[in-house]
Amino acid sequence: MSIQKKFPEGFWWGSAASATQMEGAASEGGKGLNIWDHWYATEPNRFFEGVGPESTSDFYHKYKQDIKLMKEIGHNSFRPSISWSRLIPGGTGEVNQEAVDFYNNVFDEMIANDIEPFVNLFHFDMPLELQNAGGWENRDVVDAYVEYASKCFELFGDRVKKWFTFNEPIVPVEGGYLYDFHYPNVVDAKRAFQVAYNTMIAHAKAVEEYHKLNIKDGKIGIILNLTPSYPRSQNPADLKASNICDLFFNRSFLDPAVLGEYPQELIELLREHGQLPETKDGDKELLKNNKVDLLGVNYYQPRRVKAKENLPNPYSPFMPDWFFDNYEMPGRKMNPYRGWEIYEKGIYDIMINLKENYGNIESFISENGMGVQNEGRFLKDGRIEDDYRIEFIQDHLEWLHKAIEEGCNAKGYHLWTFLDNWSWMNAYKNRYGFFSVDIETKERTAKKSASWFAEVSRNNGF
Repeated sequence: MSIQKKFPEGFWWGSAASATQMEGAASEGGKGLNIWDHWYATEPNRFFEGVGPESTSDFYHKYKQDIKLMKEIGHNSFRPSISWSRLIPGGTGEVNQEAVDFYNNVFDEMIANDIEPFVNLFHFDMPLELQNAGGWENRDVVDAYVEYASKCFELFGDRVKKWFTFNEPIVPVEGGYLYDFHYPNVVDAKRAFQVAYNTMIAHAKAVEEYHKLNIKDGKIGIILNLTPSYPRSQNPADLKASNICDLFFNRSFLDPAVLGEYPQELIELLREHGQLPETKDGDKELLKNNKVDLLGVNYYQPRRVKAKENLPNPYSPFMPDWFFDNYEMPGRKMNPYRGWEIYEKGIYDIMINLKENYGNIESFISENGMGVQNEGRFLKDGRIEDDYRIEFIQDHLEWLHKAIEEGCNAKGYHLWTFLDNWSWMNAYKNRYGFFSVDIETKERTAKKSASWFAEVSRNNGF
């Protein structure tokens, strides 16, 4: 086959996952409780088909097999996360040696298979004891996180050269403190903004610690789910709505991470509504002096917005949604299984924005993918024929390729995810992987997309 779209040499081909969603062994190996273990124990009814985080995809026991499969399908990089509650049960204090051995084995196995570990420190899984102490609302938890991060750098930094402080830090803010889809199920914007702010302080302090180590070739970044806010029309009211939406959901983390400061417009907006978080002396300098080296971009779907149809109820809790309504564009292309719009050009728009407004920072697509329910119906001769996933990936890669041709500094593409994993409240409802997982036996079976991706990676293009 002739290769029409070649990617730059050394392009990162791989996938991403997270500890709680993939490891399993939730009560083995000396692991402490995190908020997911606790929430599932107290409200199992809120999880799809009552499936909790206990065993998930069992990477904890099957990592050797899985890493071998990664190599087979052309991965040269993979992003797992470290479970804070596994490494330091309770979040502070003694390091759990069984966890150190496990992560050492995983990273060594990856390197032995020429797969570079990209390691994320926090993926929604706050140790329960620290959540009970106030979670990210509490600056002491920020300090505990920085100690945990430093410990990780010390233990694994000789082999791991790409670190990420947080994955989608806005999600615990939205889910845990605004919209009630993550524990602790608080609905309080003021607390939400404090959580968001303190998370960025924790991030900057971890970046500072890492940079102090002066590790050759070492880079530290953050993974943000950037969702372009497209206005319904060019009407000033629609444009204003999309701008405010962008401030809340993208720039609230992107600006401090990459530019080292918050957008003035966002500060003014929060001040006007009495929602500003508490800050400390020196915070501003801390953010300014500790920008990221590398940015991971998670992109799944666009956000389309329009001006509000109705004024917000003055007695309702303050919400970002006071300033815009979601807009369902007629004729949009849909993933009917997940209820999400598919808009491949979004990936290009994000990259152009990074090039024009964020110094063309080195970046990569750290997550992209499509979840499909009841994938078994596409089973043919023992293999899931997921042509829809191949098409989805290829269409996004074409726009990414175009962005690179236009000078965007994009270095790789990781699919969410390597093998079907447990998705928070949705458990195993939607499948995302290159490999399907039998929930009972934990058997892995390659889907059609796995062999297609192996080919793309081998050819460094398609």
